[in-house]
Amino acid sequence: MLVVVLSLASTKSIAPTLLWCALFALAAAPGLVAPERPWPARIGWLAEVIVVSMAAATPPGEDAAVHPALLLSYLAAPAFAVGAVAGGLELAGLMVVAVVALVISGALQDQLGDLTFGLSALEWTVVATLAGLLGLAVHRLVRSRADAVEPEFVQAARLLTQLRTIARQLPGGLDPGSLADRLLEELGQVAPTDRSAVLTGSGGGRLEVLTQRAPGRVAWETSFDADTPLADTWASQQPQISSRSLDRAGSSGPVSVLVLPMITGVRTVGLVVLESDRVGAYPPAVVPEAVEVVGNAALRLETALLFDEVRGLATTEERQRLAREIHDGVAQELVMVGYGIDNAIADLPSGSEAAESTLRLLRTEVTRVITELRLSLFELRSDVDRHGGLGSAIADYARTIGSSAGLRVHLSLDESTARLPAAVESELLRIAQEAVTNARKHAGAANLWVTCEVDPPYAQIEVSDDGKGLGKERPDGRYGMTIMAERANRVRAELEIVPRAPKGTTVRVVLGGKTRQGTAS
Repeated sequence: MLVVVLSLASTKSIAPTLLWCALFALAAAPGLVAPERPWPARIGWLAEVIVVSMAAATPPGEDAAVHPALLLSYLAAPAFAVGAVAGGLELAGLMVVAVVALVISGALQDQLGDLTFGLSALEWTVVATLAGLLGLAVHRLVRSRADAVEPEFVQAARLLTQLRTIARQLPGGLDPGSLADRLLEELGQVAPTDRSAVLTGSGGGRLEVLTQRAPGRVAWETSFDADTPLADTWASQQPQISSRSLDRAGSSGPVSVLVLPMITGVRTVGLVVLESDRVGAYPPAVVPEAVEVVGNAALRLETALLFDEVRGLATTEERQRLAREIHDGVAQELVMVGYGIDNAIADLPSGSEAAESTLRLLRTEVTRVITELRLSLFELRSDVDRHGGLGSAIADYARTIGSSAGLRVHLSLDESTARLPAAVESELLRIAQEAVTNARKHAGAANLWVTCEVDPPYAQIEVSDDGKGLGKERPDGRYGMTIMAERANRVRAELEIVPRAPKGTTVRVVLGGKTRQGTAS
């Protein structure tokens, strides 16, 4: 539009003006036809510069109001566009093309000696260069802001895609417990062990027992403050041999202990503890071979732990999202239905007792469904607080559900300061929630007994009621029971569902207790 206006102002000869306008429109066409493609736009900018330079070098007519050289003011537009989109190298190339086009056009039109043309060419070339530099500054600013954010998302997407592909190809997936079990099995072939465990860092000066292999319950020492080889191994990243058991219950006989660090790069991600009930079980010749086995497994285990953490965060976020959608969607709509029923009851004419009775029954059912939804929302939002612990989370849930159902809740909590892995705590909480929900919805109980004992790696959760019991129905035939069994199997715990004397049901899940040989965790 600027070129058209200046061309019409510079001459009263319509035909040449229309010719230049047509040429300029033709030059701009590639960028307008395919704006998403880079090369048509670049060709268009070059063509615009050449056409404007040729038009500006046209000798002014006698009836011209302004000199055609004023058309050069348009050079600022393609220069700014090139600087903002393409960058400094292409901006320099465009300005070189502009200067060459002006010199050639001025020579062909015998305008190099025209002072007005020369001054205008110099002035607008400088202005166009400044406009291009301004566009280049905008380009760098936008690119710096994009670089500050986008690469993280691009890299995260690439890594997560690769991780998903690798996880599907691995024989055991990326389950930390399974990989740790496999590591202890490999070490058992290298060095004799009666008890062994894999411990990972949890922060707060403590370790978490990820898995263990032992004939019975072992109270592993997990604190760095105690006088044990754990802290030395973690800090020095060197294996330690000791004759003192890391079982807090102690050992009545001789014992040999080997603590091996799990190192990835320069970080210690975990420790492996091997114990044998005989003296000298770990001679210096065995240690290098055991270190090699642990070193080969360290990166796999760290990857699995990171993947497990990402999966846990994604699961928590999804539960929160579902809770929000239910609260803002179905729950609100049911409340409105309840209000509608109340209004319908109020508007009934006298003598409509049958209709009123039906509507009140319907209102009672809607209220019941709303209550169930609210309890489901509470369950979705419940999680183990890293500062409160598993026992606190189970107690809060039992109190809330018991209060809503009119159940008398009896709590027994015995929880040490040590913590189970976050994924294990989450699964145990879900099992306890399902057991409490079943007692509320199906048992018709008056009392609920909840026992939580946590002493990592051992934990026992027990939920009992005095309701009608299981009857003749198999406990593993219900969907909720199946889910509890799957969760228990996921953390290698034992689930037991039995009748309670004199009546009712007991759901018990035991972790790290006396399970089948070599599979306790």
